[in-house]
Amino acid sequence: MTIIGEGATERYYFTHLKRLRGYNYVCKPRNFTEQTFDEMRKQIERVLADNGIAVCVFDADVTRTRPAEKIKYDDMRRKYAKNPSVILCDSMPSIEFWFLLHYLNTNRYFATSDDVITVLRRFITDFSKHQSFLSKEIWVSELMRNDKLGFAISRAIKLNAGESYSNIYKLFGVLEQNYNYS
Repeated sequence: MTIIGEGATERYYFTHLKRLRGYNYVCKPRNFTEQTFDEMRKQIERVLADNGIAVCVFDADVTRTRPAEKIKYDDMRRKYAKNPSVILCDSMPSIEFWFLLHYLNTNRYFATSDDVITVLRRFITDFSKHQSFLSKEIWVSELMRNDKLGFAISRAIKLNAGESYSNIYKLFGVLEQNYNYS
């Protein structure tokens, strides 16, 4: 299983999560770059060519403002819809909405990642998209405390329709099946 993501936030989150929970997946910095849907499809095809499972974690907010990206996103969803080796984990507007679901049961409209971060800072006061914050494992550890991950998964499943959503929960169904509890 290989995690493919858009940027530093995704990279650090899944790197910390792998260590904290002992998950078995590949999470390399080169798989986390600011990338288009075309570039993501190329990475998916590389993973599939190696008989792997591709997990794509990305922000869907560009589909609101760029019609061409919306078409590519829809094409990618259609292409891989029935392929169990591709797990699309998009969040609207951004991955920060996934983090917010650890604390709050909401699917209210958030126009931007910054709008989500404003609310998220009520719970993680020092949250930042800067490496100096993201590189510290403590924020992900806090997301795991007191079964917040379980709440986020449950909330995301129930709220999968609406203006704001996250499909990152799909990954955890696969990870928890393969989790080594020893």
